[in-house]
Amino acid sequence: MIAFKVVTPKGEYLKQDVKSIHAKTVIGETTILPNHMPIFASLVPCKLVLKNENDEEEVYAISGGFLQFNKNEGMILADAIEGKKDIDLERAKKSMERAKERLEKKDSNTNLKRAQLSLERAINRIHVYSD
Repeated sequence: MIAFKVVTPKGEYLKQDVKSIHAKTVIGETTILPNHMPIFASLVPCKLVLKNENDEEEVYAISGGFLQFNKNEGMILADAIEGKKDIDLERAKKSMERAKERLEKKDSNTNLKRAQLSLERAINRIHVYSD
């Protein structure tokens, strides 16, 4: 088993033993199993899938962050995380529309990188909710 936790700016969100961790890094998807080699990776907005001790999958939407794993201890530092059951679909859809509008404007007051990240986070939340 892997001793795993997720920490956000608000504090510790989750702490539990898991059989596997699946997330998307900047270079692609990765699955961490017990005795995996040490890793430190940057995460993009993605679906986080944890397999618990009963082989049940727990699904979360994370906004990106960092994954650290060493000696069967794993941790994700994330800006934000939401459990699938906690996602407000209507709010996510509205966030997606606002981000699309900001990207379409392309005026000098629009921070395109920030708008793109907002769009990616909203799409991720919608996908996690819909899966």
